[in-house]
Amino acid sequence: MTKRAIFVCIFLLAASTPTLGGDHWPNWRGPTHNGVSDETDLPLAWSSGENIHWKLDLPGRSGSTPIVWGDQILVVATRDDQIVLWSVDRLSGDIQWERGLGGGNRRVRKANMSTPSPVTDGDSVWVLTSTGLLRRFDMNGNLQWMRDIQADYWRWGLNWGYGSSPLLHEDSIYVQVLHGMRTDDPSYVIRFDKMTGETVWQIERPTRARRESPDSYTTPSIVETANGRELVVTGGDVVTGHSLETGEELWRMDGLNPRDNGSYRIVASPLVLDDIVFAPSRERPLLVLRAGGRGDVTGTHLLWSTDSGPDVPTPVTDGALLYILRDNGVMFAHEARTGELVWGPERVANGTYSASPLLADGKIYLTSEDGVTTVIRQGPTFEILATNDLDEYTLSSLVPVNGQIFARTDFTLWAIGEPRD
Repeated sequence: MTKRAIFVCIFLLAASTPTLGGDHWPNWRGPTHNGVSDETDLPLAWSSGENIHWKLDLPGRSGSTPIVWGDQILVVATRDDQIVLWSVDRLSGDIQWERGLGGGNRRVRKANMSTPSPVTDGDSVWVLTSTGLLRRFDMNGNLQWMRDIQADYWRWGLNWGYGSSPLLHEDSIYVQVLHGMRTDDPSYVIRFDKMTGETVWQIERPTRARRESPDSYTTPSIVETANGRELVVTGGDVVTGHSLETGEELWRMDGLNPRDNGSYRIVASPLVLDDIVFAPSRERPLLVLRAGGRGDVTGTHLLWSTDSGPDVPTPVTDGALLYILRDNGVMFAHEARTGELVWGPERVANGTYSASPLLADGKIYLTSEDGVTTVIRQGPTFEILATNDLDEYTLSSLVPVNGQIFARTDFTLWAIGEPRD
């Protein structure tokens, strides 16, 4: 290619690339649902007493990740057996309003009934609790509607409590309920009208998974294919693609549980790059497939796989490399499209990891359950740049907005670094 042609390609690519950060982080994986931000000059070093703009005491623990729209942070917390939603001023850390999300909170191993992260489009915020209540509020905290999904359909029967976050896409909210350990009722997926709360469609999603393996704590994603956009759902030993218009299953890939292990529940969510889907299982295997097929694509659409996948943290990609963080703090980097190993295994800070990686500013931020964030350099060479300790239990993923990083630990919301505005 000539230099001019290369320049034109780069220009067109940049012009078509969506905003990945800036003023908003509207769901737990950010504007493009992949944990990637175009923020620059983010904090590199901090501690519980260093480089903290403000911190806010929270009434109780949660694994839910905060979301941000402009100067408004929305965070779910617990107070004894109650679940609450807080609106917090991004610049000052002041509480703007609180709304109750109902009772019935209880601890289930690491999680509780506040695990799903909220989503927003800047006009409304949708909050789903693990008790099955889905609500829409306006940005001032006024309730617009509520649905009781368990009352309207089937009660949830996951072994460790419900943990999937709702997916906001255009005019709809998508919710998956993949379960089976503690119920004989079917798994299902629902599309709600985001403005009215009415059901657009609800479909059952049958699989042959047994015992605990039907249980999935993943969040669905949207993939762009040659045949149009499709909903991607992982769990119950399979990956499926669904029509956004009807919920109809368009394609299915088996292989997430090749040994038919009865305890193969899935936690890490599918990750999308163009028409490629990275589908974790319970570590072995992570399948990489091309979406857009029809019918059973098990033998036709697999691109590559690895047995060094994660259990809980969802991977991240910069388009060239796929970065996998395992629960024990060991990392791998593969060429995203071919699977060729670029580096790994490499160990970051000792500990257990549940939060998903954040890729921003040429760096990857990796937070352990001990509240230690290791910052490594993005790219083909593994290099640790910093290690930062907040010294408080952490399940939530980091949020970058306007030069700051927001971290949610057990009982504290932290604003790390100074805001740009």
